[in-house]
Amino acid sequence: MSDTLLVEPSATSPTTRIVGTLLRSREIAVAAVLLVLIVLTTLKSSGFVFSTDGWRNLLVTPALLLILAVGQAVVIITRNVDLSVGSTLGLTAYLTGKVFIAWPGMPIPFVFLIALAFGGALGLVNGMLVAYGRVPAMVITLGTLYIYRGIFLSWAGSDRVNASDFPKAFNELGTNEIGSIPVVTIIALVVMALVGYYLRTARGGRELYAIGSDPEAATLYGLPVVRRVLVAFVLSGALAGLAGVVYAARYGTVSSGAGVGMELQAVGAAVIGGVAIAGGVGTVWGAALGAVLLITINRALPMVGISDFWQRAVVGALIIAAIVLDRVLAKRQERQLVAARDLARRETNDAGPSRKAGTPA
Repeated sequence: MSDTLLVEPSATSPTTRIVGTLLRSREIAVAAVLLVLIVLTTLKSSGFVFSTDGWRNLLVTPALLLILAVGQAVVIITRNVDLSVGSTLGLTAYLTGKVFIAWPGMPIPFVFLIALAFGGALGLVNGMLVAYGRVPAMVITLGTLYIYRGIFLSWAGSDRVNASDFPKAFNELGTNEIGSIPVVTIIALVVMALVGYYLRTARGGRELYAIGSDPEAATLYGLPVVRRVLVAFVLSGALAGLAGVVYAARYGTVSSGAGVGMELQAVGAAVIGGVAIAGGVGTVWGAALGAVLLITINRALPMVGISDFWQRAVVGALIIAAIVLDRVLAKRQERQLVAARDLARRETNDAGPSRKAGTPA
């Protein structure tokens, strides 16, 4: 009976397999929702896209969250989470201003390197506490969220860095375009491409997925679990540092409120984009699409007359739906694996007696 319900892979046409893959792809689903949202909002207000400011905002506004979401995705894939990225962004943005105030002639690329190193160092603290202390990442990074924010508040106080404290060339990074594509958007896309390529092709990237799927099995198999977890947190911190520089260039003004709440947006973007909170599943492309979707929702809903309450409710519903969908798919895959294993056992048991019966006496 069960054999008649099974379809051999060879009997399935290539077109059917491609369509099935697309339907199961979270990235495709998020991209479709994003496209529908943009189209509906544009029909309501054509300036949402078809204007200079509309097109620019559509590309620039998600750039910061996109960078944070990419780093967050790497950490979540390892079955951890980094709640300190918003504080790291704020600290690094303020550090960027202080560096330019102290050394006005500092080359801009060197400031980017300082920010990456500083953010990576903060991420290393998180990684060491999680990997060596064996304390849940949510607890550790929740603590460092407040520690880093407290350091930021003590350092900045009521002071702030203004656009006049930055060199003109640095301020122009937030406004310049290359072929109608804003520079900050290009930076975010390059980050996404590099990290995505690493996760997809490098051995270390594949090991991050293995660790997130089953940390105990990864340890037994001999994978460098501690080192990979450290790399994930350092990368997340470094990208938060990079986002801090982009924040300073984008807004020109850095106060003690910079980056507040962005850690939760980064987690939400990654989860909505298909990065399973249980680890081992997801892509940075999905996390990036989730970031763009969240920002676009925040911009689009007010234009169609949706109140602030319902904006937040929609985002919350998307996050819950994403988590429930991940759970449903995981259960479905588990049932399929169990069914396949049982079928293989039955076929083995059936083949055993027939071989014995056919054996010459």
